[in-house]
Amino acid sequence: MAAENMAAEHGPTAGEYIVHHLSFWQNKTPANVVDFSVFNWDSLFWATLIGVVGCFFLWKAARKATSGAPGRFQAAVEILVEMVDSQAKGIVHNAKSRKLVAPLALTVFVWIFLMNAMDLLPVDLIPWLWQLAYGAAGHDPHHAYMRSVPTADLSITMGLSLSVLLVCLIYNVKIKGFGGWLHELVAAPFGAHPLLWPFNFIFQIIEFIAKTVSHGMRLFGNMYAGELIFLLIALMGGAFSLSATGISLAIGHLIAGTAWAIFHILIITLQAFVFMMLTLVYVGQAHDTH
Repeated sequence: MAAENMAAEHGPTAGEYIVHHLSFWQNKTPANVVDFSVFNWDSLFWATLIGVVGCFFLWKAARKATSGAPGRFQAAVEILVEMVDSQAKGIVHNAKSRKLVAPLALTVFVWIFLMNAMDLLPVDLIPWLWQLAYGAAGHDPHHAYMRSVPTADLSITMGLSLSVLLVCLIYNVKIKGFGGWLHELVAAPFGAHPLLWPFNFIFQIIEFIAKTVSHGMRLFGNMYAGELIFLLIALMGGAFSLSATGISLAIGHLIAGTAWAIFHILIITLQAFVFMMLTLVYVGQAHDTH
C-alpha cells in the first residue's frame, strides 16, 4: 500500500509514461492472438475527423475559386492540385483513368499529411484533455488512452495500403480484362511456357504482398519513430527541477523539441508524398501489359 501511495505521489515512471501514451483506446482488451474484432477507436476517430476536415477545406477552396486573381489559400490549393496532376500524367498514361486516379492521389496526399501533422501537437495535450473528460464522466482518468496520430497505428497504414492494392486489382481487370489479367499472373515475368506457370504465379503473389506490406510499413515506421522521439523529448521536460541538472534538461527539452518539430515537418510532408507517389506507381503498373 505504501509503495502504491508513493507511485501515485511521484507519478508514473518513464517507461509507464511511454507505454501509456503508446496504448490505444480499444473496444476490448485484445488477446495474444490476431483478433480482427478489436478496434482502435482513437485512430478511427482522428482519421475520420481529419479526413472530413481536409475534404471540407478542399471543397471550400473549389467552391470559392475565381478565374481572377486567386487568394493565398486558393493559390496554395491550385499549386497542390497542379503538382499532383503533373505527377499523375507522368506515371498513368491513360487519360480516362486519370480522372479518378489524380483526385485519389490528391486525397491520399492531403489526408496522410494532415494525419501526420497531428504529431506536431504537444504529446500531452490531447491525452490530457481526454483524461479530464474521461474523469468527468466518472471513469478512472489514469486508464484513459488516446493516441492522436492515426498514421502511427499499423492498422490504419495497412488499411490504406490494402485500399491501394484493391484499386490496383480493379484497374488490372478493367484495363486487361479478367482473362488477360489471369493470363498475366501465370505468364509473367518468366514466360508463358506451362512449366513456368507456378513460378510466375508465386512470383506475382509475392510481389503484390511485398508492395502492399512495404507501402503500409514504411509510413507506420517513420511516424511511430517520430512519435516515440517526441515522447522521449517530453520526458526531458518532465524532469525539470530547481537544480542544475533539472534546468539543463528543461532547456534541452525546449531546444530538442523545437529542432525535432522543424525537422519533422519535412518528414510528415515527405512521407505523404512518398505514399502518394507509390500509389500512382502501383496504379500505373496495373495499366502496363506484359
